[in-house]
Amino acid sequence: MCGIAGIFNPNGVSKENLKLMSDAISHRGPDAEGFFTDENFGLAHRRLSIIDLSTAANQPMQSHNGRYWMAFNGEVYNYKEVAKELGEKLNTTGDSEVILEAFAKWGPEMVNRLNGMFVIVIFDTLERKFYFFRDRMGIKPLYVYRKNGLLAFASEMKAIVALKDEVNLSVNRGAIPYFLHLGYIPQPLTIYNEIEKFPSGSWAVSDGKSFEINSFWKASEQLTSNVLSDETQAKSQLKSLLQSSVERRLMSDVPYGTFLSGGIDSSLVTALAQSVSADKLKTFSIGFDDAKHDESNFARQVSNHLGTEHYEYRITEKDALELIPSIIPQYDEPYSDSSAIPTMLVSKMARQEVTMTLSGDGGDELFHGYGMYNWAERLANPAIQALSWPISKALSLGDDRYKRIAKVFDYPGENQMHSHIFSQEQYMFSTSEISKLLVGTNEMNYSLLDLDLNSKRILTPTENQALFDIEHYLKDDLLTKVDVASMKYSLEARVPILDHTVVEFALNLDPKLKVKNGVQKYLLKEVLYDFVPKKIFDRPKWGFSIPLGKWLKSDLAYLIDEYLNENVVSGTGVVKWIEVKALLTKFSNGQNHLYNRIWLLILLHQWFANRVRS
Repeated sequence: MCGIAGIFNPNGVSKENLKLMSDAISHRGPDAEGFFTDENFGLAHRRLSIIDLSTAANQPMQSHNGRYWMAFNGEVYNYKEVAKELGEKLNTTGDSEVILEAFAKWGPEMVNRLNGMFVIVIFDTLERKFYFFRDRMGIKPLYVYRKNGLLAFASEMKAIVALKDEVNLSVNRGAIPYFLHLGYIPQPLTIYNEIEKFPSGSWAVSDGKSFEINSFWKASEQLTSNVLSDETQAKSQLKSLLQSSVERRLMSDVPYGTFLSGGIDSSLVTALAQSVSADKLKTFSIGFDDAKHDESNFARQVSNHLGTEHYEYRITEKDALELIPSIIPQYDEPYSDSSAIPTMLVSKMARQEVTMTLSGDGGDELFHGYGMYNWAERLANPAIQALSWPISKALSLGDDRYKRIAKVFDYPGENQMHSHIFSQEQYMFSTSEISKLLVGTNEMNYSLLDLDLNSKRILTPTENQALFDIEHYLKDDLLTKVDVASMKYSLEARVPILDHTVVEFALNLDPKLKVKNGVQKYLLKEVLYDFVPKKIFDRPKWGFSIPLGKWLKSDLAYLIDEYLNENVVSGTGVVKWIEVKALLTKFSNGQNHLYNRIWLLILLHQWFANRVRS
């Protein structure tokens, strides 16, 4: 796991600029720093050593034939198998050299052979071109700046922003509605007009002038005409795939452990990891003083049953207060997922003991674990569709809970159904609310969120909703959260459930084995219960969250005073003060479900304030 950056500049690349970029992402790789320049092209690399700790594995790395140079972030777990196919004598025992020699032998096609999480950038000194590759699920990030002949790229936007004398950045107003609607900005957009998120499952080639992107993997293209419906066969296959995935991800030359929240996904990953580990596995969890959000007791029960070496950290309002100022600078653009706070804290704690952890991300999206999927089924019912408007009006007259539910029934249309369900289940702004809220907007276009439904079979409403989450929420919120939060503390986080073999299996599993007799994530739980007693998990799903609504009325109330007062809101000029004032009044008068809308507005204005200060 590392950080990479690079530049193409027709006027020449300076080592000073590459150093600026490298310094901005030094937290991603504290173990080594390296540079490569060739007139107009340059690469920078920050290394976090995980496999082959020798200096021979440092980057940028040159190919055996001398033609190619590479900077690589991530891990390729099947590199030993790829090395056997290459049949070459290698100088290192890690994956970097294998990837580079695979490219030298097979060209861009080599990416189809890789199993892992990665962003790879290779420079061809003969044809004078950059090649870019990003993993299938978008686990590892890449940001690209292109303007006035300058090409710059990096693992985090802050490395590009650091080139103040070279880049000209302007605020992308078109990204703000997406942020208010979803809580994150979906690819390829960023908060800047000139920077894009490089798409997942893609590779590109650029001579600095042209930039040609090609897709090599999409979730929707993995759907088959038939689904696997035999439960015995499906469970056996899933268990085998997960065991193989976890075992691959335990390859490490440094200490490792797992994040253990006490939920289904992290418990399963931990159980599988402990089952193949000769020593006690180190596990890390977060506890809350607010009992409603505290699952630490269940994490301890799982740890005790599996016999892991368990570490627990309890979060207080004080901890959150100390981290709030870190969210915007760390994520580089407005980003609202408040679970970034506990993720940062558990990463900080884990880094004191290990350099690599396994995380349970992906289980809910692949095996239908979210409550919003129930809404997808309800709102697909023709009878509900016909009565949605009167239902919404009637519910809006009720208490806080019913007012929230009323918003779910007030949906804009079939083509925006998936984002609407997600947005309202997460207590964010609906598209109609955003139209009233924003200053001087024209017709807003949410077409980036449209699903490609030209699949080989007809999907259920739940499958479509889950596919939306895989394409957007998982990649641009959850995986971004874990990457940034863990790398802030130079910790590598691997995600076994998102091995592409598991993803492809889940996409073609009968939905009746994902939700059976009202039990969500049914088949995944059945695999888990082979390792951990079912009784530990007989409880409601809470998720990895903090009591944000409560805190915004207590210790975090100062954020409302600081960022949502009339002077700041009107001075920033993005949203209308009269609408913000009305929202704050409703929140004060007991409509507590509005807390996430207020959080979105706080972070948006905090980002603008930080930008002015910098």
